[in-house]
Amino acid sequence: MRFEITVDVAAPPERVWSVMADVERLPDLTPSMDGVELLDGPLRLSARARVRQPRLATAVWTVTEFTERESFAWESRAAGVTTTGGHFVRPAPDGGATLRLTLVQTGPLAPVIGLLFGRRARAYVTMEAHAVKKAAEAG
Repeated sequence: MRFEITVDVAAPPERVWSVMADVERLPDLTPSMDGVELLDGPLRLSARARVRQPRLATAVWTVTEFTERESFAWESRAAGVTTTGGHFVRPAPDGGATLRLTLVQTGPLAPVIGLLFGRRARAYVTMEAHAVKKAAEAG
């Protein structure tokens, strides 16, 4: 399963990054998350976070890619499936930003997990993108 959403944000990329990278605050912004707890200090390469989402198992995500003020990807592994979430902020020509979120599931059980939880996962990623947009635009 692969899902991607891109939204234009009427806020500078720095503001979008600050909202998106403050992962422990995301549950205050979107109903797609019940809790996020950084386990190893601030968000950075190799940092881990425990994420609780409604109607999904609690998962520990490990940051596998990190470029300050631009992007991060984190990965969660469960039996037979690896889920990778990408978070990207780019400057837009109008002074705003483009926010892109991706969700990719791989592994032998990915097709089954996609059938069972794909609709919910896509809805949650969409909620997160729009919540980051709203919070960044609010300043």
